[in-house]
Amino acid sequence: MTQHTTEPAPVPEPAAAQAAGAATPGRDRYLDLLRSIALVRVVVYHLFGWAWLTVLFPSMGVMFALAGSLMARSLKRPAAGVIRSRIRRLLPPLWAFAAVVLTMMFVNGWNPAKDDGTWGLVGLVNYLVPIGAPPYPWELGSPSGLLDVTWAVQAAGPLWYLRAYLWFVLASPLLLWAFRRAPWPTLLAPLGLTAVVGTGLVTIPGETGRAITDFAVYGGCWVLGFAHHEGMLKQIPRYVSVSCASLVMAFGLWWASGHLGPDGWDLNDIPLAQAAWSFGFVVILLQYSPSWRELPGRLAQWDKLVTLSNNRAVTIYLWHNLLIMATVPLVDLLYRLPFLQSERGVEAIGSTYTLWMFALVWPLIGLTVLAVGWVEDLAAKRRPRLWPNGAKRSTGRRSRAGAAAHGG
Repeated sequence: MTQHTTEPAPVPEPAAAQAAGAATPGRDRYLDLLRSIALVRVVVYHLFGWAWLTVLFPSMGVMFALAGSLMARSLKRPAAGVIRSRIRRLLPPLWAFAAVVLTMMFVNGWNPAKDDGTWGLVGLVNYLVPIGAPPYPWELGSPSGLLDVTWAVQAAGPLWYLRAYLWFVLASPLLLWAFRRAPWPTLLAPLGLTAVVGTGLVTIPGETGRAITDFAVYGGCWVLGFAHHEGMLKQIPRYVSVSCASLVMAFGLWWASGHLGPDGWDLNDIPLAQAAWSFGFVVILLQYSPSWRELPGRLAQWDKLVTLSNNRAVTIYLWHNLLIMATVPLVDLLYRLPFLQSERGVEAIGSTYTLWMFALVWPLIGLTVLAVGWVEDLAAKRRPRLWPNGAKRSTGRRSRAGAAAHGG
């Protein structure tokens, strides 16, 4: 998929430096829950391709808003140190992913210099620091191979989010300065910019144009994160903010109805609709933000999974598309089972193929978390953990590991 037909989880904002997750002071479990929902929605969207999911829950707008709120909180410290910390948390997980994906591409015969000359080699830098778009082959391998020939496109698709996230991080000190001096113009300016660059009124070619469009589409959500942190949304009567947000969302749907893309109501193909719908949706979510310190009621049963997904959000986001592709050869093994060799058996597999992929992708994500998720801990200067779901260790294990824990 190209960057605008894939829609990730951001890089979702890494979890706080403490290891305990749910018990960490200062963690807002409502925001953590939203991030987990966004990650699941992204995986489901990329697997089933249901366009209506972009309307039901605009994951990217939500994720950028959450990241913007945490960035505003962090910028109480000197900006240079905050930016270094964010970049440090982002890059090692990217490098681990790039090492695997690039090795697979090169082993399968890809030569970026042959495809794009010197610029192809220069573009590989974006696998190290995602300032621009990384190069990748549109087709690689053979139709009879384990993976579809477009697997490289699918694997690299989510990387557009890392670029947008990095741009926002670098721009945040200036954006926060502007927001505190002129909150409404700063908040609404991205929507205006989207109306210019996201509607064809002004066309900027190539990856530069796509990057600027992404920045504009989700800029309003990022600044809404500032507004949430600064308490601006709470100063507006709820009925006023919800009414205005609903009007903005209605405009987004109206615009989408007249500019449907190849996948119909997929808002990823309609920048202005995406910007307006995401903006209004995020306003309502943040206006009702209950700021939980613990997940309440029945939600508490999901506490460990919410904690795990937040501690491994970057890993899940980076790898999920490639893992979806990896389910295909696994599902194909069903065709070899003797009791499924009949015409009815083959038909049964074909009709439930995507459901089998859905069932298999989660164990694969879990294995990937175990295999490379600990890189996120190293990037955050934490002690590496295999399965950081917030579960407390037993007293015996604590006593044996006490000295090491205090030393880490």
